[in-house]
Amino acid sequence: MTAGLRLTLRLAQINWVLLRHGLDEILFATRWFRPFRFVRVFMPWTWLPGQQRPRAERIRLALEDLGPIFVKFGQILSTRRDLLPPDIAAELARLQDRVPPFPGAQAREIIESEYQQPIDAWFAHFESEPMASASIAQVHAARLHDGQDVVVKVVRPGIDRAIARDLRVLYLFAHLTQRYWSEGHRLRPVEVVREYDITLHDELDLMREAANASQLKRNFKDSKLLYVPEVYWPGTRQRVMVMERIYGLQVSDIDGLKAAGVDMKALAERGTEIFFTQVFRDSFFHADMHPGNIFVDVRNPEDPRYIAVDFGIMGSLSPVDHRYLADNFLAFFNRDYRRVAELHVESGWVPPETRIDEFEAAMRTVCEPIFERPLGEISLGALLMRLFQTGRRFNMEIQPQLVLLQKTLLAIEGLGRQLYPELDLWDTGKPYLEGWMSEQVGSKAILKNLQRELPQLAETLPAMPRRVNETLSEITRTRELIGQQQAELRLLREEMKRNSRRNLATGVGSTLVVSAFLISALDGRSPVMLGEAPLVSWVVGGVGVAIWLVAWPRR
Repeated sequence: MTAGLRLTLRLAQINWVLLRHGLDEILFATRWFRPFRFVRVFMPWTWLPGQQRPRAERIRLALEDLGPIFVKFGQILSTRRDLLPPDIAAELARLQDRVPPFPGAQAREIIESEYQQPIDAWFAHFESEPMASASIAQVHAARLHDGQDVVVKVVRPGIDRAIARDLRVLYLFAHLTQRYWSEGHRLRPVEVVREYDITLHDELDLMREAANASQLKRNFKDSKLLYVPEVYWPGTRQRVMVMERIYGLQVSDIDGLKAAGVDMKALAERGTEIFFTQVFRDSFFHADMHPGNIFVDVRNPEDPRYIAVDFGIMGSLSPVDHRYLADNFLAFFNRDYRRVAELHVESGWVPPETRIDEFEAAMRTVCEPIFERPLGEISLGALLMRLFQTGRRFNMEIQPQLVLLQKTLLAIEGLGRQLYPELDLWDTGKPYLEGWMSEQVGSKAILKNLQRELPQLAETLPAMPRRVNETLSEITRTRELIGQQQAELRLLREEMKRNSRRNLATGVGSTLVVSAFLISALDGRSPVMLGEAPLVSWVVGGVGVAIWLVAWPRR
């Protein structure tokens, strides 16, 4: 079957699923087809009982029917609460990967293809029945020959073709939406699909995921907050990753955690601390922290520690975003809305022509009603969502790294309050932010920067006198060159003046001579009008004027 035929069949299947869920109303909502909306009354599928469901629920069900690629797209789209209507964003957040596992025999084939060796050469034991199955890969338990228990993550067979096919469809829908839907320009669907494209291809490369895991493990080395499993690099390839097997309770197993005697308040607060540590200390954070990827080590219930898995989606912040984000958090904590507005303009998140006073008033309108509530009832994630929606009025540019951050913060806050409903994220986060800021701008920051720059200074300091001498010599040569260029420029100006006078003299003289001959020829035969003497005087005068202009001394 050709790629074109597969794409055509997929489009037909997608159209049928959309029609079956009554989503043709989206098409009739566009300005082109709105006049023909009455036609829907005669469409049989609109008579089905399922069409009475809310629009957001029908969109979620359609994505689930369309398969794992569309489900994952819906999950990522649900994080763009700054773009979507609230009902759709909330419903898409309920999307779950319900993907049946592929056979263990196929997993063995993929592993042996990557290793170019029989699977027994690597593992003393390999479980054909997967532990977990998701849209991109599934996980099998195994044991190395040295007795270490590991998990083997294997990319789904044929997923590359399925992703390429569905991405073409998504790009097609995105371009049509952006072109023909009145809300298309604001929602920027092509940009959203492009971000999804990058995320999907990052997740397909398990070498990249393994590198992310190693970096995060280094960041939390010897930490009592978070444990990251060890990557077994000899057995890791682009489509196969081997990691240490971890044991713990899933963080969503609230009853199990309570039965184990876990300090739920400490667990919730540590989750918040992990978030702020990743974002503000390391600028590198786990951006897919749903309950299926987080476990709890309950061996010491009074001192619980988180365990993270699945590192396919990671977020990072540039130093500029890092600093502006921390400043924004502190300004919000202190209700300094003018500073918030100034920071948004300085960072380039809103256009430079934005009026500070108007943006400040908009921020105050959003924040003040929230701050009047008890701190324990304030949702920082929901506040960020409202601020993004407000920023839309001021043409605030969507920052992908901030969207990942918002998604992670919403997940952490929701999880923390599920573990301990009285969790005060503001109270937990503000001291951490203030301490971090003091380290960034105080004496500690100066010493830290000096310590970081010392090796380079030690290397460059001995060569400093030579470099200073070379710089001074270069300055001298530059001055000489500038002097030569100025002299040449003066000569060029004088030459241009001479040429202009010469041209003027030639023009004036020629004009006078030609004029004399024209006047003399007015009667067609003889210079009776002026006589010959005036004619000779006119010609001689013209020549004299020309000579005088050329010979006039230069000034």
